[in-house]
Amino acid sequence: MSIPKVDPKFYPLLIKFGLNVAYYRKLADMTQENLAEKTNLARNTISDIERTSVVEGMSLNTIFCLSEALDVPLKDLFDFRDIKKEKTQPLE
Repeated sequence: MSIPKVDPKFYPLLIKFGLNVAYYRKLADMTQENLAEKTNLARNTISDIERTSVVEGMSLNTIFCLSEALDVPLKDLFDFRDIKKEKTQPLE
């Protein structure tokens, strides 16, 4: 069973997801190689996710592994806040 290609309308979300993975990896002071080892993924897969050159969807297993290896809740990997809006809108 192959993973379907990502619908182009979701590319902006894929970009934000990749940026979040890169952010949390760097915050944890990990290299792509370190993260690859902890997730049992290839280093180039980590690079593809971070550079958002993944045109096929990721499996849930991959997302779960990233969350666990980065020690970040799943919801944080999917936190796609717009920083401009966050700075101009009061907290609720």
